[in-house]
Amino acid sequence: MNRDRLHFLYLNIGHFLDHMFTLIFATVAALALVKEWNLSYGQLLAYATPGFFAFGLFSYPAGWLADKWSRDGMMAVFFVGIGIASIATGFAQTPLQIGIGLFVVGVLAAIYHPVGLAMVTAKWKNTGMRLAVNGVWGNLGVASAALLTGYLIDNAGWRSAFFIPGAISIVIGIFYTVSRWQDIVADRKPAAAPVAGPPMSADLKALLLRISIIVFCTTAVSSIIFQATTFSLPKIFDERLRGVAASFSAWLESLGFPGNADIATMIGAFAFVVFAVASMAQLVVGKFLDVVGPRPVFMVVATMQLIFFFLMPGLKDGLAFAAALGFMLGAFGQIPINDYMIGKVASGEARARVYGVRYVVSFTSLAAALPLIAFVYENWGFDVLFRILSAAALVILLAVSLLPRKLPVAA
Repeated sequence: MNRDRLHFLYLNIGHFLDHMFTLIFATVAALALVKEWNLSYGQLLAYATPGFFAFGLFSYPAGWLADKWSRDGMMAVFFVGIGIASIATGFAQTPLQIGIGLFVVGVLAAIYHPVGLAMVTAKWKNTGMRLAVNGVWGNLGVASAALLTGYLIDNAGWRSAFFIPGAISIVIGIFYTVSRWQDIVADRKPAAAPVAGPPMSADLKALLLRISIIVFCTTAVSSIIFQATTFSLPKIFDERLRGVAASFSAWLESLGFPGNADIATMIGAFAFVVFAVASMAQLVVGKFLDVVGPRPVFMVVATMQLIFFFLMPGLKDGLAFAAALGFMLGAFGQIPINDYMIGKVASGEARARVYGVRYVVSFTSLAAALPLIAFVYENWGFDVLFRILSAAALVILLAVSLLPRKLPVAA
């Protein structure tokens, strides 16, 4: 494997781990701690909220440090640091301790998106497809958080779900640091001052302002949708697919499945299937971004979400699984679109910082979604949440209709 391919593989693994670490607690809370610590699901979500705010608020400082110091150096800090933080979180004995651990995980998780995505969009051609492939890895991290955590809860206890990925991330970080050491050292040298381009016309400034408003508006709303679906899906399936899960568990046991494939494992497996299949939507989206541009692609995925969120209330078993797959196809499919637009419009020397601002907006919205989930669930249940998310998808669809058919390209 040549050096560029290895680097891209490391960046993809980083995206996988980033999303997996931020969602381990979602399955642990839903399937283990509600029983072990005798707290409600809504109460447990409160301890995850500060970590998601950190995930957003520290994105800009991470991008700034990457631009000023070293993007490769920041990635090395990410791998090793988040691994240590995850292991420490696994030792928590109280809700407050686990909340502190999740906050530190969030601070270190904030590094990946402004740094890793800036490297992907700056270094390789076919930006749409590269972002899509990278996005699939991130979504498989989302899926694996539910699958692996569920399996580990049944077979080794919930603490192992923090310990094992943490140790793996530290090892990967050591290998990454060794393989990219020359680039880390080279990045310490002062960069040449950027050459100023011609002044922008008033029309171009107005167009860029309109695109920026749409990007950040859709980023905020789509982040609420993404968090509400990915974080709560294990709990949704625990309520609506529990009978199916019990049947599959008994079937696997009759086949002599190794280990204990109990309800938690099956719920995690159902969530993994939905997340993994839905993540493939990004490959289709990435292909069409390079061919037809972001506007028509974005309108299609927003429409998908609107339809399936509207259909989901009241559904159970197979129909609930099918509707969940439908809205997750839309939720995952939209992820690379705003990153694609930023990569095309933002100038290279400030790209990591622009991505930092984008993810401050995105992950702060992610954090805001947790109190929303808790409040709506505790008072009305998930059906009302689905109706709220359907309205959010409509807002995205209306905003995207205002995008220009062709994006201006950064000088």
